[in-house]
Amino acid sequence: MKKEFKAGTLFGAVPPVMVSCGDMKNPNIITIGWTGIVNTKPPTTYISIRPERHSYDMIKKSKEFVINLTTKDLLHAADLCGVISGSKNDKAEKAGLTYEKSTHVAAPSIKESPVSIECKVKQIIKLGSHDMFLAEILSINVDESIVNRNGKIMLDKAELVSYLHGEYFELGRNLGKFGFSVNKKRANTRNNSDSTNRKSTSKKSPEKQSRALAANSGKSITPGSAKSKKHSKDKYSHLKNK
Repeated sequence: MKKEFKAGTLFGAVPPVMVSCGDMKNPNIITIGWTGIVNTKPPTTYISIRPERHSYDMIKKSKEFVINLTTKDLLHAADLCGVISGSKNDKAEKAGLTYEKSTHVAAPSIKESPVSIECKVKQIIKLGSHDMFLAEILSINVDESIVNRNGKIMLDKAELVSYLHGEYFELGRNLGKFGFSVNKKRANTRNNSDSTNRKSTSKKSPEKQSRALAANSGKSITPGSAKSKKHSKDKYSHLKNK
């Protein structure tokens, strides 16, 4: 039985990302919890910001920002950038972070973050307490330390964190890949099919059975041949003597 609570923002774990904005001369960082993917082609993300936040006008004016993923080691910095104001503080200095140039946008990236996602704002939607900035993802820059020799991004090595209802959590172990439930059924179907094929091929044909019988008696017999008929007569000849 479920207990009803009043409507709120309790939904599920979200990534507490550090969003860098402005430019190299006038940068700032804002920690965002309301973010995610909303479209595949073109790759589109969003961040929702309260209009009173210092970074709001910076992003609205430049229409650019960078999403920097937060690791366990960066959690203190991310939390700090979410509670102090950039209008009165140099957040990067306070949090021990380093700005670096991005590839496609003027907004800087955070060097210490293993993944920096460069974004271009396409639309601003007023929702109420927050405005949603819909943005196209222009580039994803990943630290080589979490890219294997085959070019695959190993996010499980990044020790990322999540945010849920006012608390931070370290992401745990891998439980499976997308589509594993279907793949498992297909694997079972293939196994059953292989088993059926093995059973059908295990049944010996009359010719093989005859050869096996001949092998036991030390003779090679072909079904229907004269030797086969003679062998059949010899087999029952002892009955005629009774």
